Amino acid sequence: MSKRRVTYQHTIEYEVINTSDLFHPQNWALLSVGRIEDARRFVVVDENVERHFSVEIRNYFSHHHIEAKIVTFPGGEENKTLEHHLYFLRELDSFPIHRRDEPIIAIGGGVLTDVAGFVAANYRRGVPHIKVPTTLMGYVDASIGIKTGINFNGSKNRLGAFHPPQKVLLDKSFLKTLPRRHILNGVCEIIKLAVIKDAGLFDLLEIHGARSVDAHFQDEEGGVILDRAIDGMIDELQPNLFEEELARRVDFGHTFSYGLETRHEAHLFHGEAVLFDILLSAVIASGRNLLSDEETERIFRLVVSLGYELDASLLDPELLWASLTERTYHRNGLQRVPMPRGIGDCVFLNDIKTDEIEFAVKNLEDWIAINYDHV
Repeated sequence: MSKRRVTYQHTIEYEVINTSDLFHPQNWALLSVGRIEDARRFVVVDENVERHFSVEIRNYFSHHHIEAKIVTFPGGEENKTLEHHLYFLRELDSFPIHRRDEPIIAIGGGVLTDVAGFVAANYRRGVPHIKVPTTLMGYVDASIGIKTGINFNGSKNRLGAFHPPQKVLLDKSFLKTLPRRHILNGVCEIIKLAVIKDAGLFDLLEIHGARSVDAHFQDEEGGVILDRAIDGMIDELQPNLFEEELARRVDFGHTFSYGLETRHEAHLFHGEAVLFDILLSAVIASGRNLLSDEETERIFRLVVSLGYELDASLLDPELLWASLTERTYHRNGLQRVPMPRGIGDCVFLNDIKTDEIEFAVKNLEDWIAINYDHV
C-alpha cells in the first residue's frame, strides 16, 4: 500500500459593508468587485424589490454601461426549491459571465440570497457573488454567513453548500418598505442572539425595541441594535464558518423550530418558528434552573412588548420531539441544543426528554391563553 497526502489552505475573506442609497449612480458599492469595462452582471432580484426599485436598478447599470440580465424571484420559503434553482442556472447559462470577475448579484430576502448563493456555488464549480439583503431576516442573519441552500424532499436546506460571498452590502433603507410582520420576523433572530449571547443587546431591545420596530429600524437606536446584532453574528460565525464545531450558539431557536416551520410553511415565517423555539427553550431552561424566574419573565415580557401574535394551536409535542430527533442527526448524533444560562450566556444540552417538551408546551399554551385574547 502506498499513500499520498494533499494539503491546501484557502483563506476566506469577505466584507460586510453598511451603505446607503445603493442604487444611486454615484454609489459604486455594487460594482466595487469585478471588472467594469465591457462587463456583464447576472442580477437576481426579489419581485417585491423589483416592484419598488425596478427603474432605479436598471438605470444604475445603464448609467455605468454594464450589460445586466435581471431575473426576478417570487421569494418565500415555498419557492426555495430545486425547480427554481435549476431555472436560475438555465437563465445564467444563457447569459455567460466571466468565471472570476463578473459576480452574480443577489438582491432580496434570505430565501433569495440562499438560492442565488447556491447557484453561484454550483455554476462552473463556483463563481463569485454579492449579497444585498432587503429583509430584516436577511440583514441580520441569512446574508451574514457563507451557507447557501434549497429545500429538498420535504426537508429545509437539505441541499446546499458553503460558498462565501465577495461582499455583503447592507442598506437599511430597504427595511422601510417591509410589512410589520416581516420586521418582527427578523427581530426574532436578534432576540435569539440577545438571549443566548449578549445581555447588553437584550437591554437595548427592552428599552428601544418597540420604537425601533415602529420606525422599521430607521431610528438611531435601531441602527445601534442592528449593528450590535450583526457584530454578534459575525463574532459567532467567523471562527466556525464551515461548522466543524457542531455545538453552535447561533443554533439557539433552531431545534424545535425546524419541525414547526416545515409543517406550517404556508403560514409560519422562519423567525416566528424560531420565536416559539426560544420560548419553549426558556421554559425548559427555567425548569433546569438555568434561568431564574425573573429572567424568564423578562424574555416573555419582551415578546409581548414587541407586539408578537402567537397561535398555541401550532404546538405539538410529538412534532417537536421529531424535530429534535432530526436535528440530532444533523448534529452528528448528539442533541447539542443551545440553552440560555441566564440572559447572555449559553450551555449545550444532550439529554432533553419528551416529558420536558410536553411540560414546556403546556406552560407556553397556558401563557399564550393568558396573554392573548384571540387564543
